[in-house]
Formats: sequence, structure tokens, C-alpha cells
Amino acid sequence: MLNIILFGPPGSGKGTQSKLLLQKYNLEYISIGEILREQIANKTPIGKEVKALIDKGNLVPDELVVELLEEKLKENKDVSGFLFDGFPRTLVQAYILEGLLLKLNTSLNTVISLEVDSDELTKRLLNRAHIEGRSDDNKRVIEERFREYNQKTLPVIEFYKSRNMFTSINGMGTQNEVFARVENVIDSVVKKVSYNVVLIGRPGAGKGTQGEIFAKKHNFHYISTGELLLAEINKNSAIGKTVKSLYSNGISVPDELIIKLVEEEMAKHNKNRGYIFKGFPRTLIQTYILEGMLRRMNNSISLVVYLDVPMLHCFKRLSRRAQTDDARPYDLTTDLIIGRMEEFETKINPVIKYFKSKNKLVRLNGLGTQEEIAEQLDEILVNSLKKII
Repeated sequence: MLNIILFGPPGSGKGTQSKLLLQKYNLEYISIGEILREQIANKTPIGKEVKALIDKGNLVPDELVVELLEEKLKENKDVSGFLFDGFPRTLVQAYILEGLLLKLNTSLNTVISLEVDSDELTKRLLNRAHIEGRSDDNKRVIEERFREYNQKTLPVIEFYKSRNMFTSINGMGTQNEVFARVENVIDSVVKKVSYNVVLIGRPGAGKGTQGEIFAKKHNFHYISTGELLLAEINKNSAIGKTVKSLYSNGISVPDELIIKLVEEEMAKHNKNRGYIFKGFPRTLIQTYILEGMLRRMNNSISLVVYLDVPMLHCFKRLSRRAQTDDARPYDLTTDLIIGRMEEFETKINPVIKYFKSKNKLVRLNGLGTQEEIAEQLDEILVNSLKKII
């Protein structure tokens, strides 16, 4: 998802730029002011409570704001992201927003501030006040609004500057000229967005073939734990000797070895657009491990595709491969193949359930030609990628 905070003093053109951003990037506009006014107008229990507080001149507590904001974020599942206006206003609210977005398995991408000199801002507001007939919007009031804005937003802006997420934009010029500057910032952010896909499915479902096709086409790095382990066997390394012994006895490779190899592979290829993981994670524990590894890189698992191929069909594929030069050490005998199938069926259900609960799982029928499956997978992943940028 693409999540943006747009700052700007009164008269900076924030409203105009917001409309353009919403239209181009399919974002949902999140304004705390509008949410509160809607609650008051609908006379909801929270709305009545908010009105009573405002009538007494009290601030709306963060607890109420968070409750309304979380509800608003959860009800908008089909958008490509959120544009926040009027939130956060304080450091506490900045931390709150981080937590709320984390619960939605997303995060803030950038904070943009429209900068316009005070003389131009005053000129714009006085002109708007004249057009709208607002006699109360005089120069003294306008200057007070500027002072209040700067006082409230400065700590929040410094917070995001410290996280290298803040960009100041020249707000002078036509609305199209300003929007072009905003677009440049967002485009640079989009290029940094990492997209990470996990391919799961029974042994022999074709995950490796399809993962390599997509990775090569879209500049992702393909990571197969099976191939990493096989490379160690071929090198006759200490790890390879251990793994070969485990394979021959039908024993699973311990997580410690897999983690070491996957981390090394990710570190060597961190300039790509993202990773396509095949064969990892296989268990719920490995799922938590991978999420932790990606979290340290400020990334996460974006999508999980279950390539669904019937067990008998997979068994036949692996049996045929065992008779060729591409045979793997772990499918040389019928017993080994059956053991792998049984292990998959036993351990994969919690993984599927986990990713389903996070709305990240997509099933794809894996029966068909290699080209047909590749085309369908490409469509699924490209459409998903569009949603996060």
C-alpha cells in the first residue's frame, strides 16, 4: 500500500493536491476533522461525546480519535493506500499511526510538506476570504493560524525527518507544476518499495519453474531453499555433508541451517525489486522467522500464492524427474517422495490459515501448460504489485 501524510499551512494548496493524489493513486482520504464532523452529524454515541467535549472547549482524547481512525482504515480494503490530513498532530499520534498501520500489515511511505512563503499564503487566504465573504478571516487571524500551525506541526515534522521520511515541496506555481513535484517524490518512494512473494504448494507443483520465470521477467531475486541446500551438497561443504546425510535418512533440515543460507542469499541480492521465496516458509515457525528477517529490512511478506496441484499429479512429476539428470537427492525413491508429501500436508495447514487471516493468500490452479500457469501467475502478482504502489 502507498500511505502518505500531506502537510501544509492554510492556503498552501493542500486540498487541491489531495484531490489530485486521490484520483491518480486510488487512495482513501483520511481527515480526522471530517471523521469527527460525520460522527457529530450522524449523532452517534461517539459523535455526542465528541460534541460535548468540543462545546466545553476540550480536546478530543487520543483514545476516541484512534478508535474512529482504526475503524475508518479497516473499512477501506479495496484502496491502494491512504492519504492522511490532520493526523498526526502530535508525537504521540505519530507513534499511534505507526501502530495502526502495522496492524494492517502496512506502513507509512512518505511525508510531504507544501512550502509557500507567508506573504503568498496571506494573499491567497485574504483573496479566498473575500470570495467566500468571510469577514472574520482577516490578516491578524490568518497570522495566528500560521503561528498555531507551525507550533503544532514542527515536532511531528522533526519526528519524520529523523526517520528520513520527510520531503519539503515548493508549493509555488500552478497546481499542475506543484503536482509534478509531488509526483516526483512519490515515484522515488515507489521505486524503493520491496515486494516479497512466497510460493507454496506440494512438492512437484511447479513452484520453482514459475518462480524463476516471474523473477527473471520483473527483476526479482528468486530464493529456493532446496537449491541453496543442493548447492552446498555439490560444494561438498560441511553444511552440504550434513544435509546429504539428513536427506538420505528422510530427516528434515533444521531451521538453523536454512535461516543461515537464506539470510546470506538475501544480503547478497538486496538491490532487486524484491524476493520470490520457494520452499520457505514450510511451517508456521518458519513463517514467523521469515517475517522477522524481512522486518529487520523494513519489509514484509506481500503475497502468498498457493500453487494447487493434486497430490497424485505431483507424485508422478517427481517420479519422472527422479529418472533424469535433474533428479534431486530428496526424491530419488518412492519412500522419500511419500515422506515429503506427508510432511507438507501435516505442516502447511497452519501456514495457510495464518496467511488467510492476513488476507495475503491466493490460490492458483497449477494444472495446465507452463505458459498458461506463468501467464495467470504474472497477472495475479502484477495486479497485487499495483495495489501496494
